Amino acid sequence: MLGICRGRRKFLAASLTLLCIPAITWLYLFAGSFEDGKPVSLSPLESQPHSPRYSASGQRERESLEVRVREVEEENRALRRQLSLAQGRAPAHRRGNHSKTYSMEEGTGDSENLRAGIVAGNSSECGQQPVVEKCETIHVAIVCAGYNASRDVVTLVKSVLFHRRNPLHFHLVADSIAEQILATLFQTWMVPAVRVDFYNAEELKSEVSWIPNKHYSGIYGLMKLVLTKTLPANLERVIVLDTDITFATDIAELWAVFHKFKGQQVLGLVENQSDWYLGNLWKNHRPWPALGRGYNTGVILLLLDKLRRMKWEQMWRLTAERELMGMLSTSLADQDIFNAVIKQNPFLVYQLPCFWNVQLSDHTRSEQCYRDVSDLKLQKQLSELDEDDLCYEFRRERFTVHRTHLYFLHYEYEPAADNTDVTLVAQLSMDRLQMLEAICKHWEGPVSLALYLSDAEAQQFLRYAQGSEVLMSRHNVAYHIVYKEGQFYPVNLLRNVAMKHVGTPYLFLSDIDFLPMYGLYEYLRKSVIQLDLANTKKAMIVPAFETLRYRLSFPKSKAELLSMLDMGTLFTFRYHVWTKGHAPTNFAKWRTATTPYRVEWEADFEPYVVVRRDCPEYDRRFVGFGWNKVAHIMELDAQEYEFTVLPNAYMIHMPHAPSFDITKFRSNKQYRICLKTLKEEFQQDMSRRYGFAALKYLTAENNS
Repeated sequence: MLGICRGRRKFLAASLTLLCIPAITWLYLFAGSFEDGKPVSLSPLESQPHSPRYSASGQRERESLEVRVREVEEENRALRRQLSLAQGRAPAHRRGNHSKTYSMEEGTGDSENLRAGIVAGNSSECGQQPVVEKCETIHVAIVCAGYNASRDVVTLVKSVLFHRRNPLHFHLVADSIAEQILATLFQTWMVPAVRVDFYNAEELKSEVSWIPNKHYSGIYGLMKLVLTKTLPANLERVIVLDTDITFATDIAELWAVFHKFKGQQVLGLVENQSDWYLGNLWKNHRPWPALGRGYNTGVILLLLDKLRRMKWEQMWRLTAERELMGMLSTSLADQDIFNAVIKQNPFLVYQLPCFWNVQLSDHTRSEQCYRDVSDLKLQKQLSELDEDDLCYEFRRERFTVHRTHLYFLHYEYEPAADNTDVTLVAQLSMDRLQMLEAICKHWEGPVSLALYLSDAEAQQFLRYAQGSEVLMSRHNVAYHIVYKEGQFYPVNLLRNVAMKHVGTPYLFLSDIDFLPMYGLYEYLRKSVIQLDLANTKKAMIVPAFETLRYRLSFPKSKAELLSMLDMGTLFTFRYHVWTKGHAPTNFAKWRTATTPYRVEWEADFEPYVVVRRDCPEYDRRFVGFGWNKVAHIMELDAQEYEFTVLPNAYMIHMPHAPSFDITKFRSNKQYRICLKTLKEEFQQDMSRRYGFAALKYLTAENNS
């Protein structure tokens, strides 16, 4: 607050000075332009030496006066510039550091002036931080490999985006797994003014693979050393971040620190906050050479252009080769080598204030860093829709892009070599998590799940999964997080996400509330061969049943299931509320069938099927409850898929509380009207795509 008041006093003083000085100047000139009570002309024509009105002393006075006028005008121009900067700075800091002013503080970046400015608040109008132009792009480089690191990068990026006001350009050195995950994430996130480029980490391995490294990051932990070669040659500066960093302020404030680099300073680093490089953590502890405590490479400012001119590649390689003769390997990956180079060339480093990289691991002195610091630095389709349409919210959902995080947990699976492998595909929300362990016990094959969660729910799911022995023991279950956006449950989008990221030739399109029979995975693989699914368009139907009991002794055979049907413990699925959905399966025939049999499509048919991976996607216009599977089965029929019922397969629906969407369908008349409208539009689209063959769908709907 005191800083703000001082800033206002300076602003007022500058304003008064700018107003007063011209007045005083011209008063002085006006008074001085009278000689003997008569005005003296300042015209150059009248100032000639031969003029009878002037003496030699008058000429000198005139020249002196003109010099003074020029001096005063120059002072006025300087004051105007200062005033315009002062006017721009106060509001600009709130708008996003628009003006290009630099900090008066120079040196190591660790002074009390800077700390005082931060204590007053990062958004202080009179802060001494250098600012960054509004449209200047900030470049950030991150090395990322694998599933876990990709998840960490999302947290890092979200923290940067939360505070940023400038365009961002992320340079991601990534392996194939991280690139697949993060490319999809950014494509579906659609954050404005963000560009992402990927650099193949596999191609860089040969650059650093010769360095033995004991650090858990492995070979990827050494790749920051080769960023001068990896990043574009025209890129002059970049902020390099570890994946476990979280920002608590605008990254532009860190970017502005580049302006403080002097002389040969090319590396901006925070001092290491542990005693590691002091060598006193345990007996015979022998770390790599470093200046004092050394520097931590979790946050690095790199002046790439200068580093290249200094031949950085040669510098670090020679240092690493020499030290490895005695150290044999690195303990802290690239950090050891950076510190060894700095030990020899201390002029290279600009020490960043410690709050730019607060290190919270064991044996650190991080509390001394932030003890006195209040802040750690660290759409054309929609426009075509009619907003007055009562079904507008339904229609816009089709075009909504949901941020998607693929492979939220570690996934590792190689499909069977015989090309018969089948992946169970399903989608769920937070209220169905309890089904995951049961499904994993019933289905040993690969699973692809799309989970519709908020950011907070994603973290809850992570803790739930990590605390489950069943889930953690399964590496063939792919969890894809689709983040919540809008008021409807995008059921078909979720199914499409789960389908798209399947690595097996065949998909079992199920729902999360169903438990497959024990052994269904192997039975389906045999059926794929028996029915020649690879060369024919078939949809194998797995008959669906349900129980109203929360505790069920699951039938271990078809005979046991038939017995439970006869006793009333099980029922054919939805027979009492939606008979048409599964009636064409012909359960009476299934009871005695020993071989697969063909059934015909009928209106509202929505069985659970096994199909080839190249099957059509689900139609995204159907959200929430109603017609989402019906439309897909209709599309399969239009594409001449043959529906074949498997005689010895079954799945059982487990009871649960009604979903929010089915409640809305039952209670909201407008919801039902809009669903009917969407059905009619879908059928019209089918007629346009499939012509005369699609007329039967309109006829069947009218007769149902």
